[in-house]
Amino acid sequence: MAYDRELADRLREVLQNEPGLAERPMFGGLAFLINGNMAVSASGQGGLLLRIDPAQSDALTAQPHVERFVMRGRAMDGWLRVDPQAVESDADLTRWVASGTAYARALPPK
Repeated sequence: MAYDRELADRLREVLQNEPGLAERPMFGGLAFLINGNMAVSASGQGGLLLRIDPAQSDALTAQPHVERFVMRGRAMDGWLRVDPQAVESDADLTRWVASGTAYARALPPK
């Protein structure tokens, strides 16, 4: 499945003033990187792939429509799948993107 282009456009709007922003196809979607670190992606499976502080994984996955991203059969701390239902409103999308960008900004630039 191709990523949701409308969601990618919404992500561009939220991220438009973010310094060090780049877009790159990754994981079957369109990733948005800050200083070379992935913050968020319009996932090829729908919704978002979000990179967060691993220490926040339990708290954030307690929210509806959010789960750890599974890679090669293993649930990954610090990576979330956020279903489309969780980002229907602009306020919700902005809140999720803020979590991803805050973590990406905290990492050393690549």
